[in-house]
Amino acid sequence: MKYLKINIEENADAEKLKELLFQVKGVSSVEIIDDENPESELKKAFNKTKEQFKKGDYETVVNDIFDILTKNNSKNK
Repeated sequence: MKYLKINIEENADAEKLKELLFQVKGVSSVEIIDDENPESELKKAFNKTKEQFKKGDYETVVNDIFDILTKNNSKNK
């Protein structure tokens, strides 16, 4: 599968863009990811370490999540 990454401005209508992309032949899914949203970061961490879960390497996953949570906490202070 191939992916297309599009960066949009803060004030762009992401939902409208999503609707437009679904009109294009061959587009099977569209996901809006907000880099400022910690849930998106957590999702990236889990996707990145999917193979490590399969191998039983939970320590790396926990470290990645801890780093994300502490990084976001330090931004809020």
